[in-house]
Amino acid sequence: METSVNNLRPSDVTDLPAPGTAAEFAARHGLRRVGARPGPIRYLRQLWERRHFTMALARSRFIARNQQDRLGMLWNVLSPLIQAAVYATVFGILFTSRPDNWPAYVVSGVFIFTFSSRAITEGAKAVTGNAGLVRAVHFPRAVLPITTTLIQLFRMLPVIAVLFVIVAATGEPITRSWLLVIPALAVQAVFNLGVAFFTARITTHIPDFTQLLPFVMRIFFYTSAIFYEITRFPESVRPIVELSPIYTYIALVRQAVLGDFTPHAFTWYVGGAWAVLALVVGYFFFWQAEERYGRE
Repeated sequence: METSVNNLRPSDVTDLPAPGTAAEFAARHGLRRVGARPGPIRYLRQLWERRHFTMALARSRFIARNQQDRLGMLWNVLSPLIQAAVYATVFGILFTSRPDNWPAYVVSGVFIFTFSSRAITEGAKAVTGNAGLVRAVHFPRAVLPITTTLIQLFRMLPVIAVLFVIVAATGEPITRSWLLVIPALAVQAVFNLGVAFFTARITTHIPDFTQLLPFVMRIFFYTSAIFYEITRFPESVRPIVELSPIYTYIALVRQAVLGDFTPHAFTWYVGGAWAVLALVVGYFFFWQAEERYGRE
């Protein structure tokens, strides 16, 4: 039955918020503002509760990405492989002195760089490229950068298998150190996710950032010793390059699969430090703008 104003009881009136006291009324009755940003810990819980949704979203988009191409998901391997072959040919002609096992050296560098490059550039479009989903469905927006990072990780799995084949075919012995590629990729994926969080928020405020990002990645491409040994850098610059994240993750994989490189604990410390720093800073930076995604 519909209640008129004349039928209201005194208790009904006293429970209604008086003008200017809506916040107190909401707090007293445990009401939350729709779309309000949760605390950082609660936000993590919400992400964990939606882990199945995140994984399903990443798998479906990974499968759908190449369905219209005749070669399908084979392009996940062919694309970086062709790129590595082109660079190996060009720079092989330009450089008179090259590192030992030149093909494996270049392929490992290009493959690992491509992992970070794709994850970061795709992560930058994680929110802006899903504006319809963001406006239509309520979920922690951090799901989107996580999804893009998972997609790139899925794409790397067959690529690493091809890397192993190339390394073995070029005469490198198969050793237990090859297993270190797995934790190296995991640490790199954490770093990629942290940077994806950062770039995803930046792009929502400054859309033109997506135009600048490829140039930034190009700088890392030519300064991460992908085609040459780090000894080509002046001694004053070399420590800076050795501490850079992209070079670090390339070095970890090379140390694992190429016999001329000895695994160094220091490289793992640097790689782990970059991953933790990027994840923590990127997560909190992204979380702070949670209420603004889809409204700008």
